[in-house]
Amino acid sequence: MKFVDEAIIQVDAGDGGNGCVSFRREKFIPRGGPDGGDGGDGGSVYLVGDSGLSTLVDFRHKRKHRAERGRDGMGRNMTGRSGTDTEVRVPLGTRVTDADTGELIGELLADGQRLLVARGGFHGIGNARFKSSTNRTPRQSKPGTPGEHRTLRMELILLADVGLLGLPNAGKSSLIRRLSSARPKVADYPFTTLYPNLGVVSLGQRRSFVIADIPGLIAGAAEGAGLGTRFLKHLARTRLLLHLVDIAPPEGSPDPVDQVRTVERELATYGAGLAERERWLVLNKSDLLDPAEAEARRERISRALGRDGEVRLISAATGAGTAELAEDLMGRLETLPHPLAPTAQPEAAAEANGAPWHPLD
Repeated sequence: MKFVDEAIIQVDAGDGGNGCVSFRREKFIPRGGPDGGDGGDGGSVYLVGDSGLSTLVDFRHKRKHRAERGRDGMGRNMTGRSGTDTEVRVPLGTRVTDADTGELIGELLADGQRLLVARGGFHGIGNARFKSSTNRTPRQSKPGTPGEHRTLRMELILLADVGLLGLPNAGKSSLIRRLSSARPKVADYPFTTLYPNLGVVSLGQRRSFVIADIPGLIAGAAEGAGLGTRFLKHLARTRLLLHLVDIAPPEGSPDPVDQVRTVERELATYGAGLAERERWLVLNKSDLLDPAEAEARRERISRALGRDGEVRLISAATGAGTAELAEDLMGRLETLPHPLAPTAQPEAAAEANGAPWHPLD
């Protein structure tokens, strides 16, 4: 399935049903009085988090989502039926903004979480509600109010504990294949990975974490070079970054120290706190060197970057050092704060305070 992480949709809530003007007309009951009923409320549109979805591709084909209109009121004080709400299921990690104003409406971070994005119109009032001692035969009613119509921009930001980053061909896809059951494409040319991949690393009962692999960065990525910043956003919710570097780059390729500094500059330029995120430096492809040479390069790179004792040496191809790396990552994640839980939706907070809530408030 094609990976799609952005979509724009139109949501239309249902209008409220109109109130009815009617008078009771029965044999032997003269001047029966007004009996026009109220209309029904219009249906609202909700987005619902669904852990079974992983992409926004469905919204490339269905862009309009409409809730049902409330039915009009009728005589004999019959209230119109309220319109049915519409629920639109989206993958977890979806951020929703108003495409016209840029206002952040909310995020879907938990399975079953509901977000109101378009409120249905309020029902109209029938003429029976206008009866009074001075107005025995009211002929006025109120129409239902229109439902909201909004254009939404949806942006999927993957939920992962560990994010892999590095230059193209650093071995990120090979590592995620080694540590998890994910099977991203691996080949001997740059930009083999064209979209993010997620893998679950399982180390035993109740000991697992999710790792995300994004396409490789190149110099100028933060300004749009290569695949640009399109996928850097998927590192925003990770708790820890794993920076992979090719310890034995081909002739003519950047030195490992230059590789590290290139990625660091792109993270700083992109912002969003990625440059300050905890980042482990991992030297990959140690199998291409003899052990003594690999260790000598690790020490030289550590000193050059001021990371003495903090640089790890692995081979994703042979698995050397990967089991220890996974165990250390799990241990570190167990000490880090858990990812932010979904914030309470505005309508829930408003209802708790006994006040009506409107998504544009």
